[in-house]
Amino acid sequence: MSDILSKNKEYAAVMKEVLRLRGEPVAIRLVRKGEEFPEGYEEPESQVSHCQAVFRAKAGESFKLPLSSQNCMVGASALNMAPTPEKVATGDFHAGIGMHDSPAAAAKMIADRKIVPFESQGEVVCPLGEADFVPDVVTIEDIPERCYWVVPLSTAETGGRVEFSTSPFQCACEDITAMPIVTGKPNISLGCFGCRKKTSMAADEMAVGIPYAMIPGFVDHLRRYADTVMTKAKRD
Repeated sequence: MSDILSKNKEYAAVMKEVLRLRGEPVAIRLVRKGEEFPEGYEEPESQVSHCQAVFRAKAGESFKLPLSSQNCMVGASALNMAPTPEKVATGDFHAGIGMHDSPAAAAKMIADRKIVPFESQGEVVCPLGEADFVPDVVTIEDIPERCYWVVPLSTAETGGRVEFSTSPFQCACEDITAMPIVTGKPNISLGCFGCRKKTSMAADEMAVGIPYAMIPGFVDHLRRYADTVMTKAKRD
């Protein structure tokens, strides 16, 4: 077993036990232009969206997803795998769903989104405990009480407050993948229309994306919290 896989198994085990996660923490690695895909991961039999891959990885599945395996170009464009489709950029696509009063309002949502700052040719999405590579982001999809702990974990060393950003769409691709990569900070999302329509995301679930570089420190703190502050909190 490689050192990185051993570490990721340890991180996943601690996160699952201490946070009492319903499913697996998910590892996401965007494959840069010119890079080789990590070995040992297979493409799905049919195309999937990034959000579908994330929630299926939460349930234990693993995916190698070049652009040809992606069926959502809105998500793929947030991950800088493909250009933003014209009808998405103009707002016509999302305005047609009925949440915005005009294409201009939907276009403003798209214009304001965060896009991964490097070109990617695909991604690998799998349970963190099975990741034999260094992820860009680790995500959690669970009830608010479990997602809440990213706040004290984020402020334990430096204090301060934590700010999050979200929109009605693009929870998995922008909020919890692109945003942590762009900002270098965790981001919490309430979910989105696409996730709640196309994936197994439950009505009582939120989602969190954490830059992988922060995971070792988070896990160290979780070990301490498990027998101290967490014993004093109301937990289901």
